[in-house]
Amino acid sequence: MHASKNKNTEKAEPFYRLSVPKQKTSSEIINEARNVLRTLRTRRPFTPTEDQRKLFGSGSSRTPQNRPPSVFSLHASSFDLAESRPVSGVRLSPLDHKPILVTFAKGEDSSICLPKPPANAAEVRKVSSVRARLFRRTSQGNFLSAEMVPPDQNEEKLDSEEPAMMNNLCRSNNNCLAEQRSYTPFNDESRKLICNEVISRSEREDFLKEKVGKFLFQVREGSVNTDGRFAGEEQQFPCDQIKKPGTSSSWPRSTGWKRRVTGLEDERRINESEQEEIFWHVKILPILHELEKVEDNIENLCLACIKLYQALNEGNMLGKRFKRRSVLLKTLYKLVDIDSDPLCLKVAKIILAMKVDEKNLLSVCKLAFKICRNKKNDYIIQNDRLLDCLLEVLRTEDLQKNNEALLYCMGAVKFMSGNAVLLNEMVIKGAVEMLLQLMKRINNIKENDTYFSKLGHLVVQLTATLRNLADLPPARRQLICGGAVSELCVALEQRMNDKDVCTYIVRIFSKLSSYDDFCAALADCSRCYILFLALLNKHQKQQDLVIRIIFILGNLTEKTNQAREQFFKEKGSVNTLISLFQTYHELDLNAQKWYHEREGEEKTHPKHPSETEDVLIKLIRVLANLSIHPSVGAALAAAHRVVELLVTVLEYKSVDDCEELVINAATTINNLSYYKVKSSAVQDRKLHIAEMLLKLLMSNNMDGVVEAVRVFGNLSQYHEICDFIMQKKIYKFMIALLDAKSQDVCFSACGVLLNLTVDENKRALLMEEGGIGKLVDCLRDFGPSDWDLACLICKTLWNYSENITSAASCFGEDTDVLLVLLTSLLDEELALDYSLDRDLRDYHRLYWEREFKPVAEKLLDRIQSHHSFLPTVTITPF
Repeated sequence: MHASKNKNTEKAEPFYRLSVPKQKTSSEIINEARNVLRTLRTRRPFTPTEDQRKLFGSGSSRTPQNRPPSVFSLHASSFDLAESRPVSGVRLSPLDHKPILVTFAKGEDSSICLPKPPANAAEVRKVSSVRARLFRRTSQGNFLSAEMVPPDQNEEKLDSEEPAMMNNLCRSNNNCLAEQRSYTPFNDESRKLICNEVISRSEREDFLKEKVGKFLFQVREGSVNTDGRFAGEEQQFPCDQIKKPGTSSSWPRSTGWKRRVTGLEDERRINESEQEEIFWHVKILPILHELEKVEDNIENLCLACIKLYQALNEGNMLGKRFKRRSVLLKTLYKLVDIDSDPLCLKVAKIILAMKVDEKNLLSVCKLAFKICRNKKNDYIIQNDRLLDCLLEVLRTEDLQKNNEALLYCMGAVKFMSGNAVLLNEMVIKGAVEMLLQLMKRINNIKENDTYFSKLGHLVVQLTATLRNLADLPPARRQLICGGAVSELCVALEQRMNDKDVCTYIVRIFSKLSSYDDFCAALADCSRCYILFLALLNKHQKQQDLVIRIIFILGNLTEKTNQAREQFFKEKGSVNTLISLFQTYHELDLNAQKWYHEREGEEKTHPKHPSETEDVLIKLIRVLANLSIHPSVGAALAAAHRVVELLVTVLEYKSVDDCEELVINAATTINNLSYYKVKSSAVQDRKLHIAEMLLKLLMSNNMDGVVEAVRVFGNLSQYHEICDFIMQKKIYKFMIALLDAKSQDVCFSACGVLLNLTVDENKRALLMEEGGIGKLVDCLRDFGPSDWDLACLICKTLWNYSENITSAASCFGEDTDVLLVLLTSLLDEELALDYSLDRDLRDYHRLYWEREFKPVAEKLLDRIQSHHSFLPTVTITPF
């Protein structure tokens, strides 16, 4: 707006309106009040939820031929039995004696069978160095009394496709027993490998009773230690029972303290193996028998799996070191063929806890993926600890060796993140930090690596999960503190050609840039602007990607001048925005043309804003926010192509077609109209702009009307626009708006009237249309709460009364009311509300003293000096 240009005028300044913020410091409020331009806000782009859970959504750029499947068949045969066997460190030599096959009669207890040892102990020593260590153990005395150790004690397994051959050693006094038998599933009791002599059933039962009794006594005395023993158990083989080297023919003929230490270690190892053997037969084997009952119902099988996991955990048998791992895994693999997600969930958890590798890891991750893919399983997953196992896989497994397994594992976690309960659980369990570490590991693999492209599938799942986590405030804080911005920018730069990866990362930024703390972190990443511009140029017609990038840029440029300047200085930034504007403007024109051609067919008006309009809305918002910066705004005001496109929006769009688009265009034109620069495109097209604004002014949309009035406030600085306002009778509309019960509307209308009263020939219009009385009413209603508006009204009345000869003839019947009102408003005790908080009170005082008081005092003095008498005034507090 212009202040008056007579001899008492101040320097002219543009007209603007600022909403008074609350609960801010005085300096913040003053700085904002002096900012004559306005930023724009808009809604975040909507991302619809996928109807089905898949590795890649329906909008994926990956073709079915170039992506792993989301649906597949999974059976027991999908697992590799050979991988489940622990590798023996020593290749065993064949025994001289020949075992024979014995078939037990039905019902006979054949679970334990002990062989007769070879005749010569020296032959036994030839078996292997591992066996030799065990025979040293037998030379230390009669430590098992007359009993023998359980079968399969300290067995070694062969790494081969055929069932492993197990060797068991046990001794009684001076006798050593050796056995070699073939493993078969534990419910297959038809064939067993035994030696020539078979221990009787009663002997086996006596042995088990003694050993189990001893074992259960130890269980009652203490819990299992981390090394596999039970807490509270005593050393069963004291040091004084260990004979010196040479005292037994089975001890190696060498001396030295090192051999004694080795003997102690061997003793402890055999003792632990004995306990593990007993635990297996007492705790694990009965549960496996339950799982072999395929005719049993699912509920019983699930309960058995629960017991199995607890028992394995109790016996410290989870992981790779458990010797009978192959038997256990074979049984679990068979259960996969049973079509039951609750059962497969429990099976998968146990298999993952057994730390399987390669093919088996891939198969079990696929199994977990298959379970999590069904939303109906979310409830049972919540009540289990599958998430812990999957996070452990992602944390520890090798990226290159197991990239496909990690893909399905990450896919399962992504599905879990779609559930609110599981999503919160992820945050609690540190999933955000772990996923960022995984992202960092992936980013360290360079583009020339053979695994680089394959890992792109994994990055899609990872970023999709982070997108879901970004909804939670605790996760958002962890993302900021964990350096998510830098890692995501690295991934964005490395995988610029992968549209899916780019889309998910941009969606994360789109969500988080709405928050000041993350927006500041993103703005500090200087390369983000280059990356966003590169993406916009590369994927210009990918609407879902473009709209989110410009939404992010809108958030960045809304906050600080530093961000506005930094983006503007990037090479080709404005040209990129103009190119996008042109592209989507043409798409919108074609869509509107298509709609108008079918109006006769009674087609319903499409829901607005359309996708194309939404891009234009957010794009114009970036331009409006950029124009806040003085040098950037001046450059944009001189950019004829920018102004031309903005005016075109007003030409072909009505506020009824798309309210937000039209109002945003008007706001941006208003911002650019503030700058008086050479070759200003706004100034060159000001009359055409005024004609377009008239259409908006006459609409029924009050927001559109106010925005049009604001633009007229700046344009009315030019004589051509003032003449246009008088010619089109727009001033009458401005005076009528003074009756509005809105401070914003009154302020905007008053700004136009102020600029009109600069011209002496146009001042009479205020009295003609009752404008003086309306201005006085606005001063009374809004003055005490809005000193900015009060100052504007006084300036308008000051311009209007420049050539005053008589107060009564100039202000008419409103003279006395105006005198009373000005006197009251200039009384500090009456005018200022001391009940306000300190910051707001300081703001009011500052504006009252610096802006309102000088103008009001001069106006009051002018009226009093041209008034023949002063009325009796009764002043009431405001």
